[in-house]
Amino acid sequence: MQVGRFVLLAFGALVALVPPVAGALISLAPPTPPADPVAIVLARYKAASGGTLWDAVKTLQLTGTNSVGGLDGTWRATLDLMTSRSSDAYRLGHFDNADGYDNHVAWRRDPGGEVAVLDAPSSLRHIRSQAWLDARAYWYPSRIPASYGAVEQRRLGGHRYEVVTATPAGGDPLTLWFDVDSSLLTRIVWQQGQYTITSTLDDYCQTDGLRLPYHLAIDLTDAAGRTDPRRRSEFHYQRIDTNVLTTDADFAVPQMSATAHVANSTGITQVPFDLLNNHIYIDGQINGRKARLLVDTGGAYLLTPAAVRKFGLVSMGTLAEGGDGDHDMDLGFAQAKSIQVGDAIVADPVFAVLDLGAMPKVEGVDFDGFIGYEMFRRFDITVDYEHRVLTLAEPTKFVPPAGALAIRFDQDDRAPFIDGKLDGLPIRLWVDTGSRSSLTVGTPFTRKNGLLEKYRAGAETVVGQGVSGSAHAHPTRFGRLTIGRFAIDGLAGELTTSDKGAFADPDLEADLGGGTLRHFTLAIDYSAKRIYLAPNATLGQPNPFDRSGLWLLADADALQIADVASGSAAEHAKLRKDDRILSIDGESIAKRALSDWRARLRELPVGTALAIEYQRDGRKHTTRLVLADRIPSTWK
Repeated sequence: MQVGRFVLLAFGALVALVPPVAGALISLAPPTPPADPVAIVLARYKAASGGTLWDAVKTLQLTGTNSVGGLDGTWRATLDLMTSRSSDAYRLGHFDNADGYDNHVAWRRDPGGEVAVLDAPSSLRHIRSQAWLDARAYWYPSRIPASYGAVEQRRLGGHRYEVVTATPAGGDPLTLWFDVDSSLLTRIVWQQGQYTITSTLDDYCQTDGLRLPYHLAIDLTDAAGRTDPRRRSEFHYQRIDTNVLTTDADFAVPQMSATAHVANSTGITQVPFDLLNNHIYIDGQINGRKARLLVDTGGAYLLTPAAVRKFGLVSMGTLAEGGDGDHDMDLGFAQAKSIQVGDAIVADPVFAVLDLGAMPKVEGVDFDGFIGYEMFRRFDITVDYEHRVLTLAEPTKFVPPAGALAIRFDQDDRAPFIDGKLDGLPIRLWVDTGSRSSLTVGTPFTRKNGLLEKYRAGAETVVGQGVSGSAHAHPTRFGRLTIGRFAIDGLAGELTTSDKGAFADPDLEADLGGGTLRHFTLAIDYSAKRIYLAPNATLGQPNPFDRSGLWLLADADALQIADVASGSAAEHAKLRKDDRILSIDGESIAKRALSDWRARLRELPVGTALAIEYQRDGRKHTTRLVLADRIPSTWK
């Protein structure tokens, strides 16, 4: 659950340790430099929250209640201040979760029981800053050193604050707000991905001579400045104990629950899949009933509200979830008895519940939801794009594809990342079978490296549509993408410049989608943190881009025009948004799937003239669409 990514922020904010204030100097002492303003602020905080009593605190255990998005539950955190280790276990509704840090790696246990080791650079920076807070290294720099900015005076909501920015070694910067009147820490602000996380601390009470905040609220603000109340987390502490006994096991990466197996003697099962719009569709079962599912390495188990009703499940909670588009959607959770793909079975899976909006029209396919990280974590999965076969193996039975390149990946949340080079520029790639594109480069990376100018990208247009609305980007032709020994030339892709949605995240440099992955056999082994790539016969084939300028949606026996690219063939043909195309070159739309029509408009030669019959305002019209390149055939 997304809550787990932000809960840890609370722990280090509860109390703080400050070194003793230096004693007064006699008049004959040598001159001393002026007192450090940051040290003065931190010393005031220590004095206001318990003074030297904190010097004897080695561990903390905190228990209380929590709530987010209409889900309520209980929460317990254990902190080792001396080693910066931490763990927490919490329940939201019926769902159990846990997070931790063993002073080497961060980990998370999801409500379905899957355990992730989070070792991506962004995850390591985040946990390093959290560990700095947990260790009270504000005042014990030998634990984790940090650098500080100047003390700033600010006002907010009628209160005066002294504000200090601290950057722990190897961590993300944190902005600490101290109330001038009380000297207490009342606000912490830091950046994680596209979100600014703001923690507000209040209801300070006495506990064993210490003054601690017993209420914490955490808000997330996206890159566009939107703070959605559905994302707010609140914690009310009922008890805080000091110097509790702990062991290494309290912080160690837990074992994953044994709820998955392949129900045959080989431990391996294979299922066919359909490849539509570069997306993988399979048939599976949920609670013994047939389910049509999209396979998404960059996503999670997910069902639509209609599918939840179909399978007799109950959705709980109202959180918020974003994606490639501009809008956040209501997010709930539901637990099933089982999910099955071929002979691979997982008991008690937990699904996100999300209205996919226009996605069935975007895909031209009716489907129930997604399988993603949780299934890939349970089984080693091989995707044979050439032969359209998905293989799921118990980890002890997994065999990598013949001749495959093994690439180590790291994990941020549920996403596997590998390293590559884009025309010589190092770039981190999110391996994402849920993306139809070949390569999409995120906004911060695009801006930082001047890629719009470098690639002479086209005008911004609709290039996709996810659960949160239309995705806009600049289409372009790349030169060479290098992944290990593979050089992939002439990819057609997109450069994003939006400050909203997933691609506003500075840690998401690029998304490597199905348009590229389809030229390989892909296997993912989470236990070994390895991705395997073996090229198939299609590697090296041209990578065409849409030549019509139309973004189309399935609409019964027609194609609805959802967008017309500026300067494109469709604009020259006088086609408009919301027109309904009835036939192309005399062939009725019903004779082909949407994915096939898109392929024709992408692959037919430049200059091909197509007769378009369409409907506008209830009346039929015809026009002539002459296909034209929207991006160069090569980049130099």
